[in-house]
This record gives sequence, structure tokens and C-alpha cells, in this order.
Amino acid sequence: MNNFSETQKISDLKEALKDVKISDSIEEKSRIGQIMSEVYEAMLEKGYNPVNQIIGYIMSGDPTYITSHKDSRKKMARISQDELLEEIVNYYVNNNL
Repeated sequence: MNNFSETQKISDLKEALKDVKISDSIEEKSRIGQIMSEVYEAMLEKGYNPVNQIIGYIMSGDPTYITSHKDSRKKMARISQDELLEEIVNYYVNNNL
């Protein structure tokens, strides 16, 4: 009887999740990469040092490190600081080690 109950729970879970799209890592990386590229260019246009500004944003969590030019601040808000840091470290490791 216990196995039927567990099987039913799994079946219910599968049904509930059938329409949930889980982005695959390539799509996720290109989304983050696209945002980073756009934000980087916007910061250059405004005369900021993008590397210093992004580091300040990651370290402090203060969104004012990111310019609002071309909606860059809103774009960066779509990426959690953890995601951003993970992407940067993965890129460094994959391209330098």
C-alpha cells in the first residue's frame, strides 16, 4: 500500500510540473552573457569602468553601481548576484585553467 501512495505522489508531481520549462544551461549562459555584454557596453558609453562597477555591485549588492543607461540596472536585476558570480568564475576556470 505504501508503494502505491509514493507512486501516486510522483505521478501527481510529474503532472504538476509538466508545463514548467527548465532552461538548459546553454540558454541560461547565453542569457547572462547577453545581459552582461549589454550592460558592459552601456557602462563604457557612460564613461564608467565596467569591471570596477560590476565588482562593486557584486561586493555590495548596491544596484547604483550599475548605470540606468539603456535599462542596464533593470537587466542586471534579472540576474542574482550568485548567478553572476558563478558565471564569472566558471568562465574564468574554463578559459584560463
